[in-house]
Amino acid sequence: MMKENNNFLKVVFYILFTGVFTFSQTEYFSEKNFRKNLFYLGSDVFEGRGTGSLGGYLAAKYLAYKFSEYGLLPAGDDGTFYQNIQFHSSFPLSGCDCRIFIDSLSYPLVLWDDYVMAETGEQTYIPESVKIIFAGYGIVAPEYDYNDYQYYDVENKIVVFLEGEPQSETPEYFNGRLPSVYSYNETKEKIAIARGAKGCIVLPNKNKQEFNWEKIKNVYSFEDINPAFNPAGNFNIILNPEKAELLFENCSYSYEDVLRMEEFGALKSFPLHSKFSFKGIFHQKEVYSANIIGLLPGSDKELKNTYVIVSAHYDHLGIGQAVNSDSIYNGVFDNAMGVSAVLELTRIISNSKYQPKRSVIFLLTTAEEKGLLGSLHYVKNPVFPLHKTIANINIDGIASFDEFKSVIGVGAELSGLGDILETIAKNKNLKMAEIPPEFSSYEAFNKSDQVSFALAGIPSILILDAPDYVNISREDALNKFIIYDKFVYHTPFDDLNLPINYKAVNQHFNLLYNFIIEIANSENQPEWKEGTPYLNERLRTIAEKR
Repeated sequence: MMKENNNFLKVVFYILFTGVFTFSQTEYFSEKNFRKNLFYLGSDVFEGRGTGSLGGYLAAKYLAYKFSEYGLLPAGDDGTFYQNIQFHSSFPLSGCDCRIFIDSLSYPLVLWDDYVMAETGEQTYIPESVKIIFAGYGIVAPEYDYNDYQYYDVENKIVVFLEGEPQSETPEYFNGRLPSVYSYNETKEKIAIARGAKGCIVLPNKNKQEFNWEKIKNVYSFEDINPAFNPAGNFNIILNPEKAELLFENCSYSYEDVLRMEEFGALKSFPLHSKFSFKGIFHQKEVYSANIIGLLPGSDKELKNTYVIVSAHYDHLGIGQAVNSDSIYNGVFDNAMGVSAVLELTRIISNSKYQPKRSVIFLLTTAEEKGLLGSLHYVKNPVFPLHKTIANINIDGIASFDEFKSVIGVGAELSGLGDILETIAKNKNLKMAEIPPEFSSYEAFNKSDQVSFALAGIPSILILDAPDYVNISREDALNKFIIYDKFVYHTPFDDLNLPINYKAVNQHFNLLYNFIIEIANSENQPEWKEGTPYLNERLRTIAEKR
């Protein structure tokens, strides 16, 4: 059940027809402006800003009006602020027929209770029962001399693999205690499909402390959104461990045996005697959503032909499975806060007496939650040349707990942007910090839109507050992060009831402002450091003048 909002029609009318909410213009951060933008974007009116939804459409309209109000030039399609993207939406229905066959018997599996679909659509169809291979972790990693497929041909079979990867204490082997790229189910699926498999079944480890089937259900309870012209995907489900023993029926090893093997580092592959089929029924449609793009032209005769992108994703999950009778996933911290910061940056910079020398592109992306699709679309269809775009500052979250004494630059070590951040931080009596060891730092750079720009060769960074606060101990700070991650992130509780320290917001905002202005006015361009994986793409875009 959705939370009621009696002002829905009134607010929609204002958004569509008046471009309302005109605030006083100043050259300083305005908590009043920030709060008003935040409380509209995070309200139930926008229904969680789901990609392709009415709420997402209304949010895009609102943001375009704000860009216009703040004096940006439209840089989207046909003289508008919208860079429109067509998506294909698919959602599995309860009539899906999923079965495990053991000898002459078949056992139906119930969607949501027994399995969830990681990919949906007609491409998942497996009408005849096919053989199954248990392929350990489902990994082939030549650099570690590791191959779960060494003794088995999986062509035209279903591959079952356990989540995770080989345990290690040394960074030289599967990245030690930190997850490597091989731990991702997406990586394993690509390996299986490349070897001819018809599809994959992911088997969670029920003994892991973090295992929670209800949370897994919530994650996959939303529409599967993909670019309309993407190649078809493949069959890919996550099986509830309560049904795992069916897969291993009549085998030498049971699901419990597999978990014991995993515990002792002795996991191995073997064929299963069960078979599998799937006939899906889906609700499918074509939907549209848009990146919102505004341009502030540079003031310098030469430098105005180079660009700095300031980005934040405005989408969230939309309407999903209800928790405590609330089905709207508002996404206030993720990422109405970041978008509100971009709007305030837009207002202040565009109305400043001294305009930046370089042009600034303010880019609010859609479909980040669906796999960074909006930012990936932009770099494949850039409005301004990639080789003349010197930096991306991505904003995904704003400090909210307390004023901070240290700052984290995600990706700071990769380019000269880290050196600039260190200088700005020092001027503000802030220290540079690493992601705390209590959290996994590996692949952190790859989890938000900054990586899309990096893959296109553009030096990119995400700036976060470190858990080093003025009024909160490190232990309490880490506990706040853990509570948010476990109980708030990607739930309906990421809403306007969350406490927000606006002194911390102001501090983070001003750090971002100074950082952006420094880059936009600098005569020098930040460059990738030698040995980083994005340097060659930068050189390629420059050589090809893309």
